[in-house]
Amino acid sequence: MKLVKNAAGRMVPTQVNKLKLTPYKEIGKFRPKGNKAKPPIRTCADYPDDGNKVVKNLKEALKKAGLKDGMTISTHHHLRNGDVLTNQLFDTIKSMGIKNIRWYPSASFPCHEHLIKYLKDGTIHHIEGSMNGPLGRFTSHGKMKGVGILRSHGGRYQAVQDGEVHIDIAVIAAPTADPFGNATGDRGPAACGLLGFALADSEYADKVVVATDNLVPFPCVPWQIQGNNVDFVVEVDTLGDPSKIVSGTTQVTRSPDRLLIAEYVARFIEDAGILKDGFSMQAGAGGTNLAFALFLKERMKAQGVKARFIRGGSTQYLVQMLEEGLTDYILDGQTFDLEGVRSMRENANHVNTSPFTSYNFHGKGNFASIVDTAVLGATEVDINFNANVATHSDGYLLHGIGGWQNCLFSKCTILAIPSFRDRIPVIVDEVTTLCGPGELIDVIITERGIAINPKRKDLLKAVKNSDLPIKPIKQIYEEVNQLCGGAPAKPKINKNKVVAIIKWVDGTVIDSVFEVKQ
Repeated sequence: MKLVKNAAGRMVPTQVNKLKLTPYKEIGKFRPKGNKAKPPIRTCADYPDDGNKVVKNLKEALKKAGLKDGMTISTHHHLRNGDVLTNQLFDTIKSMGIKNIRWYPSASFPCHEHLIKYLKDGTIHHIEGSMNGPLGRFTSHGKMKGVGILRSHGGRYQAVQDGEVHIDIAVIAAPTADPFGNATGDRGPAACGLLGFALADSEYADKVVVATDNLVPFPCVPWQIQGNNVDFVVEVDTLGDPSKIVSGTTQVTRSPDRLLIAEYVARFIEDAGILKDGFSMQAGAGGTNLAFALFLKERMKAQGVKARFIRGGSTQYLVQMLEEGLTDYILDGQTFDLEGVRSMRENANHVNTSPFTSYNFHGKGNFASIVDTAVLGATEVDINFNANVATHSDGYLLHGIGGWQNCLFSKCTILAIPSFRDRIPVIVDEVTTLCGPGELIDVIITERGIAINPKRKDLLKAVKNSDLPIKPIKQIYEEVNQLCGGAPAKPKINKNKVVAIIKWVDGTVIDSVFEVKQ
């Protein structure tokens, strides 16, 4: 595999899985040309006149869709760690003797550890999507036959739109659907909120299968997936456990250090002048970020400030802000708990959106850059403000990118992170894996101090008289190293074997993930 140095100084391949790649060229430098991908023309003459597209099971749907070796199968992750359907899908594919599938999920979770046996036996050739937990560890050990490709949520949509990834068969888990294929996620036994991450799949895939455990008579309203994009409907016993869309990343922290970080974030937003009537914000998942929303809520009440919109991942805490009149809208990209599901179903101002409207870098603008502040997490940050969300300092690929990269284009990007985890520094000299360039990261907030990117002279001026603990990032780095007994050991990796690549939001390759030596 040929590796070249990209504009970020990272060694990246020029081709993986027979796909030619473009190395990262700095922010805004890559301008692709051409036309968007186009789905094939269909005719109503090939579909039932009565609108009933129901077939008896997944196997029949896959047969009718023309499943064969080497195809690309897509799934979405709205049921998160409660997903059962994806495991059933690949059990079915295995039973049909199909090999070398490219799996194109919007994300995977620990519940998908079941699929490791299919990666081992060649049923699945490789994964192009966020790999969390066991699948990431399996990949890091160099056991996957192909090379993994990690994209942001917006990057996944545009890879389909741009024609980089052609989906042969999309399988959409729909908590409620009708026989025509109209589907929604905001109601039904497995209600999970919106289905926006499956939108591109429904529009561009050659064949689309909707699976549901709540089949209702036509019409399914509101429909988030349109039936005229659907080929087959399958009724299954269960899609999964909707209670497991709630995970450790959607619970408020109880850690005193993390609570202090959350309070610092809220105070910084106030002191920097961001907190004003009509502002907008996004808070990522994670206990610290959720706690920040609670601290900010109290400041909004005290000042009589109302947000124009809050960008979700929606949680019960954002729902409370909507219902208490502290924001006009929640613009939801992913529903993180059951209160978010309820709110979307009941409140017209809780709006379901897709990666196309919010994150697609190859569109005529998107509203990520309209957000006044985004509060995110990271596994590592370095002294140049570069950040990592995919691996840890040991080199293991254990997390997905999600919408994190896309959110970096907000007007003020804040990373709320502990200075160390398990006595391992989080602020390092150089990140293990580069997922976000430092020029887009404005503020690092830890329990030991707040570092503002020197490029943001406006923010430095705004908080000049604040009593917040503002420090140079190198000072925090040195303090943490002294506290933890030195910098973390560099990972033991095989630099001759790339196991996955990290795509930047424009489709270029920003970094490589290398095999971890066991």
